[in-house]
Amino acid sequence: MLRPSRFYEGCGRDGPIRCIFLCEFHPTAGPKIVCQVPEDYMSKDDFESVSVYIIPKAQLFKNVITITVFGFKILGFPTRIDDKVYARNAYCFNLCFVFDAWARSVHYENIVKKLTDFLMSLEITCRFISQLANNKSNGTQLVTMLNQVMNDLNTHKYCVLSGPKVITHLKVVQIRPDPPPISDCEVPVLLDSKESFHSDRWDLTTMQILPYINGVNHVKKISAMAGVNNNLVKSCLQNLVYYGVVCMIPIFLYSSMYAVTPKLRKLAVDKKLQEECILALTRTGKESAQIRDIFCMYSNMKSGVTMKDLCIRFNPLQLNIDERSLVEFGILEGFIRRIHEYPVNLETSMMNDVPYSQYLTGEYSTDSICCMNEISLKQLHDSIESYPNIVFICK
Repeated sequence: MLRPSRFYEGCGRDGPIRCIFLCEFHPTAGPKIVCQVPEDYMSKDDFESVSVYIIPKAQLFKNVITITVFGFKILGFPTRIDDKVYARNAYCFNLCFVFDAWARSVHYENIVKKLTDFLMSLEITCRFISQLANNKSNGTQLVTMLNQVMNDLNTHKYCVLSGPKVITHLKVVQIRPDPPPISDCEVPVLLDSKESFHSDRWDLTTMQILPYINGVNHVKKISAMAGVNNNLVKSCLQNLVYYGVVCMIPIFLYSSMYAVTPKLRKLAVDKKLQEECILALTRTGKESAQIRDIFCMYSNMKSGVTMKDLCIRFNPLQLNIDERSLVEFGILEGFIRRIHEYPVNLETSMMNDVPYSQYLTGEYSTDSICCMNEISLKQLHDSIESYPNIVFICK
C-alpha cells in the first residue's frame, strides 16, 4: 500500500476508517472473518498471518489491541461470551477498525468498545452474530450496519445505531490537551451561533448558562445571572473549551493594553480574512469599515497605550469600527494579545497596612483582583497609588 511521504507512523495525523470487519473463533475452522466492509479489503492471507493477535489468548480479552502490519493499523477489542449454548461453552469475536498505518487511532478506541458492546447485546438477545452463516438476513443487516458506521463516522464523526431494545450513539471525540483553569474575570465567546446548539446533545448546566454567553459577560457575572454555582459554571465552560465550542478571552476594558503579534502580517495579505474582519468589526447599520483603518488600529497597540488612548486618537466611531469587536476578533485570530498588570508590594513588612495586600504578590492580575472584590480598576488604583513601594509588572 503506497502512502505519501509526509505521512508516517507517529506523525499524529488523522485518517479515515478504511475497513471494518468482524471476525470470530470458529470451533473447527479457528479464527476467520465473517463480515467486512468493503468486501475483501483485508485479504485472507493477511488476516491469517495476524489472526493469533486479533483473536488472542484469554488474558487479552476485553482489552484494546492495536496491530500495525502490511501498511494497515488494526484496532480491535476482543470479547468472549461464556454460555453453554456455544460449542466449547464460549463464543469469541472481535470487531476491528482498519486505518492506514500512519493514521492516529486513539480517539476511535471508545467507539470500538461501544460498538462491541452493542453487538454483544444483540448476540445475547438473539444470537445475532454467531448465526450469521445460517441467517442471510442477519448478514445483510450487519453489512448495512457496518457500512453506515464507516460512512457516518468518516463523514460526520457521528453515528446512531438502533437494534431490538437498544440504541447506541457513536461519536468521534478528538483527544486534546486539557484546557487551562478558567478564572472569574475571563469572558467566554461562542465560536458558532447559538442556533447550532442542539439541546439533546448538551447537559442542563450548559443550556442554563448559554443565554448569558454573549462575549461581554465574564464568568462570575454569568454565574450570578444564571443562578448556577460558580465552580459548576467554570467546569462547564472548561468542557466547552475542550470541545472547541467556546474560547475564553480577557474582559474588555478601555484601560486595557494590548500588543500585536507576528500573526498580524496575515491580515495584510489574506483577502478572505480581510473580508471576515470587516464583516465582524463594522458597526451595525453603518457602511463597511476600511481594512487600512482596522490594520492601523491594530498596529498601534503596544505597551503603555490603553484602549482609551487608541479610541481618542483614531475615533473608531467615525471609522465605523466597533472597538470591542476589534479586540475580540484580534484575540481570537491571534493578531493581538492582552498585556496584563500584576501589582507587587516590594515592602513585605507593610503588607497588612495596604488595601488588598493579600493580592499584591505578583500572582494576581488587576483584572482578577477587581473581579474578586467587585471593584473597578480606578477604585483599585486609587486605593494603592499612594503607596510608593507598590509597582506594576506588565506582561
